[in-house]
Amino acid sequence: MREGTRDPNTVEGIMATLHVIGGKWKPLILFILLHEGTKRFGELKRLLPNVTQGMLTNQLREMERDGLIIRQVYQEIPPKVEYYLSNHGKTLSSVLTEMCGWGFKHVEFMENQMIETQQDSHLRQ
Repeated sequence: MREGTRDPNTVEGIMATLHVIGGKWKPLILFILLHEGTKRFGELKRLLPNVTQGMLTNQLREMERDGLIIRQVYQEIPPKVEYYLSNHGKTLSSVLTEMCGWGFKHVEFMENQMIETQQDSHLRQ
């Protein structure tokens, strides 16, 4: 599609989606909650070993604010907090599943590209 003929409304949906689930950690957190169910903060932290505590806290707060997850606080000592997908968050199921499927296909594509490059390199020698 040429630049001059593009309807500006066609990118608004993508931009809105990226605004809400964009970044390195949000799709992973959502995918975990979708497929593994309710998780406590520490469980999420263990499943995402490279995320900092502050980043995980911020990502969870943003997704709670955007209505994607629910933060359930139990009045216990020590305090217990659990996170799970809201009904609105569950509507991302197909998006997350498609992202995962595409990711596997992309990994395979890149592996094939590397094999082809290596084969071409051997042929030239």
